[in-house]
Amino acid sequence: MEQTFTSKEVMAMTGITGRQLQWWDERGLVVPLKQGHRRIYSLDEVAEVAVICDLRRRGFSLQRVRRVIRFLQKEFGKRLVETVSAGSDYHLLTDGRRLLLETSAQQVIDVLKNSRQPMFTICLSDTVRQVRAELGVISKRRGPGTQTDRQRKAVRSESGARRSRARRVS
Repeated sequence: MEQTFTSKEVMAMTGITGRQLQWWDERGLVVPLKQGHRRIYSLDEVAEVAVICDLRRRGFSLQRVRRVIRFLQKEFGKRLVETVSAGSDYHLLTDGRRLLLETSAQQVIDVLKNSRQPMFTICLSDTVRQVRAELGVISKRRGPGTQTDRQRKAVRSESGARRSRARRVS
C-alpha cells in the first residue's frame, strides 16, 4: 500500500499553508485524491509540492512554475516528479525572462557560456532526490502503526472530556 499524507502533514513537512494547497488543487497544479472534503496526498504529490515550494523560495513566480510543469507534461506526458526521476538530470535555467530545461551538464555549460546576462540554475533532479530522501525519513518515523489524525483527535477529545468531567466532580 502506498504511503499517503493528509493536508496537515503536507503543510507541516513543506511549510505551505492550507489555502495554498487548496488553491493549487483548484488550479490543477497538484491534484490529490479526495475523500469527502479531505485531500489525501501520495508521496509523489508531496514531493511535487515540496519542489514547487523550493522553487518559490528561490524566487520563481508561481506562473513560471506552472509554465515549467505544463512544458514537462506536454513534452514528456508525465508529471514533474515522474519526469525528473526518469534517470537523467534536469537543470532549470532562467535569465528572468526565458526558461530553459537542459538534460546534461554540457548543455548547461554551453548555455551559461553563451549567455549575455546572469542565469539562475537549479538541478530539479537533485531537488526531487533530496525531497524524497527527507520524505522517506519522515515516512519511516511515522511507521505503519502510527496513529492517524482521526485517532489522535479521538484520543484528545476523550482526554479533554475526562478532564472536564473531573473538574465538574471536584
